[in-house]
Amino acid sequence: MAAGSAPTQLQLSAAVRTKNGFCVPRKWIYHLTEGSTDLSTEGRPDMKTEIFASSCPGGIMLKEMGQGYQRFLLYNRSPHPPETCVEEFQALTSCLDSGAFLLIPRNQEACELSSD
Repeated sequence: MAAGSAPTQLQLSAAVRTKNGFCVPRKWIYHLTEGSTDLSTEGRPDMKTEIFASSCPGGIMLKEMGQGYQRFLLYNRSPHPPETCVEEFQALTSCLDSGAFLLIPRNQEACELSSD
């Protein structure tokens, strides 16, 4: 996550591996809203995002809410974050009324994130 082009923007970049093995670069731009803890996502006016504090190094926890759904996401710079990070995330999501916990298998090499 990095500062965006304006003081009220945050930019999150990732390289996501698809099931066919290809790495797809992704970029999300979040806009800070004055007087609110919600972030709006550029290009997704129906979606709101909250960022949660985490003691996990290199990690970020998000809650995304849209029309009829909410999901919690844990992103980390490492493809294998410490188990304590995953446990902290699972504890937080269970307190926030999450019904299911999915752990995506991390058995492939990490995608390389190219710099812009």
